[in-house]
Amino acid sequence: MMRLRPFFSFILAQWPWIALASSLSMLGIAHGFERFGGLAPCALCLHQREAYWIAAAIAALALVARRMEGAELSNRALNLLLTFAFVGGAVIAGFHMGVEYKWWPGLPSCTAGTGGAIPTDLLGALNQPMQVKGCDQAPWIFLGLSMAGWNMLISLKLAIYSGLSVFYPRGLTEKSNV
Repeated sequence: MMRLRPFFSFILAQWPWIALASSLSMLGIAHGFERFGGLAPCALCLHQREAYWIAAAIAALALVARRMEGAELSNRALNLLLTFAFVGGAVIAGFHMGVEYKWWPGLPSCTAGTGGAIPTDLLGALNQPMQVKGCDQAPWIFLGLSMAGWNMLISLKLAIYSGLSVFYPRGLTEKSNV
């Protein structure tokens, strides 16, 4: 555990940067699956992306707030907002995962599209509709978890780090007394 302490301390001390990079990375990965993998997002997939857009905006604001003098309280508040954003993303992803595994019904907007097959050439892709599967169909599964399941786990991890950064904004070296 002693070897991990500096690693976790660094993560917590640099949390707004890491939260911003993580949010933008998750958005980039989602768009990569869409553009290059041909996996058109359903309505719940798009809602999951909204949580990352919100978290990225909060993290960017936290980076600006860090530059202000005496801004420890606002940094804590923004880290708390990041926690809520990531928890919200985890809830949406968990709901989506439950819809995919048929644990509960999806939203009315979660019906499958009627588009044709996705063409392989890029110019043809611009002129052809993408086939969007319903929210209850997992288009990709790895190690028994769908994309929504992996997204839920990643969002929970990011929420935990965000929550810890509220109490340890400077890392694990010292607990602030605000």
